[in-house]
Amino acid sequence: MPADPDATGPDATAADATAADTAAAGTGGTGGESAAEQEVVRICSELIRFESVNTGDPATIGDGEAQAARYLQQQLEEVGYETTYLESVPGRGNVVARLAGADPNRGALLIHGHVDVVPADAAEWTVHPFSGAVQDGYVWGRGAVDMKDMVAMTVAVARQYKRDGTVPPRDLVFAFMSDEEAGGKYGAQWLVDNHPELFAGATEAISEVGGFSIPLDDRRRAYLVAAAEKGIAWATLRATGRAGHGSMTNDDNAVTKVADAVSRLAHHEFPLTMTRTVRSLLNGVTELTGLEFPEEDLEGHIAKLGPVARILNATLRNTANPTMLSAGYKANVIPSRAEATVDCRVLPGSEATFQREVQDIVGDDIEIEWNFATPLEFPFEGDLVEAMKAALAAEDADGYPLPYMLSGGTDNKSFSQLGIAGYGFSPLRLPADLDFSSLFHGVDERVPVDALKFGVRVLDRLIRTS
Repeated sequence: MPADPDATGPDATAADATAADTAAAGTGGTGGESAAEQEVVRICSELIRFESVNTGDPATIGDGEAQAARYLQQQLEEVGYETTYLESVPGRGNVVARLAGADPNRGALLIHGHVDVVPADAAEWTVHPFSGAVQDGYVWGRGAVDMKDMVAMTVAVARQYKRDGTVPPRDLVFAFMSDEEAGGKYGAQWLVDNHPELFAGATEAISEVGGFSIPLDDRRRAYLVAAAEKGIAWATLRATGRAGHGSMTNDDNAVTKVADAVSRLAHHEFPLTMTRTVRSLLNGVTELTGLEFPEEDLEGHIAKLGPVARILNATLRNTANPTMLSAGYKANVIPSRAEATVDCRVLPGSEATFQREVQDIVGDDIEIEWNFATPLEFPFEGDLVEAMKAALAAEDADGYPLPYMLSGGTDNKSFSQLGIAGYGFSPLRLPADLDFSSLFHGVDERVPVDALKFGVRVLDRLIRTS
């Protein structure tokens, strides 16, 4: 719901957002800014106001994703794009558009994002999470960094190109999907399975989560570009036992079996594994700062990089975090079935052995149902990567792009099935004291106004040179 009870939708505060954008940026006007820079904050603010919440349960999901996708469709069609709008099921909207490039024989660049967001409890927030408030130099709200910021930057640049008649070097495919927060079944994966023709010729992609800065020292920054991401392996553990009265002894209790299995798995420490991407990141930091990363205390030394260590340390090993438990229906009844859900994340190269290893840990009397999405790892080299580096250097001479591995997953997993190499590149120059990683799915999610405009400039340079 809008923060203002008298507001009826995103347009109700569009003018306020634009004015606040100018004031927050301290420009006193729009002189010297591109058209995309001038409207990116408005688009981001308006997009946040759609409550496109994805609970993961289709029964509790409304039409917020469809509303957000329709809004993006309108923004694109307003400047002349032909779009394709598709709903996998009612309310789960997806919109795709293409801009022809100068060389149709080159592989197209896919720029994609998702419109869905995780839930937010307004009582915990400084501002209403669906207000799209623009204040204190930030755009606030659920999705501000995951990932309506990148969607807004992409749409702002796409609108500028169409207005100006810009012809990029190669075809661009813009795609905005539902359901990324629950694995993409009704979004990217559905499009890949049912409408792969929309992505014909695409060979590379950019999306979340990467291109953001972290401080190296008082002057220099590293920009972490996601060249890899861990695989998703959601495991449902199930146990069966003998039902009975809660007052009696029972040596075949399904709840006990699942609880013991979950405890064993949660306390198991998988071995350190240095992947190509992680090694490249750490070597790059060492070259720039002199900080070394001895394997006997790898996690401790990575912690010196600041809050981003939460992500980086999770890419050193496979992980298994219990997230849900379900059993029973009455206090004095021992149920015959119990289950738990464990969010496992898997490093590239370990897919073949991980499932067997987990089964050994939990025991043969536990049945496991897997929901698996493969890990990704692409070379941090080639024309696209070089264009990323050059675009960042042009806007920040003290910035150094480095590859990293994302501990989560993105829609790049689905598009990889079409042979598309996907990188996390949503460029943002961030304040050194901003704990950016904590904002993903966190309280008071927000993105700096200046970072949005920086991202538009970098994205524009990248597209024009790749």
